[in-house]
Amino acid sequence: MAVPKKKTSKSKRDMRRSHDALATPGISVCPQCQEPKQPHRVCASCGTYKGKEVVGTEE
Repeated sequence: MAVPKKKTSKSKRDMRRSHDALATPGISVCPQCQEPKQPHRVCASCGTYKGKEVVGTEE
């Protein structure tokens, strides 16, 4: 079984973990209802995508 010969320093450990941080999701504005939504997804409030109604919403 492989065993490390030396202790991994805090610097090396933290450099390895530098890519593990969570990124915040992008937010855009719906052109129909001006509500915030994620890009390339159907708007949850009005149900449109690329100017066309895709999902019917109850109002």
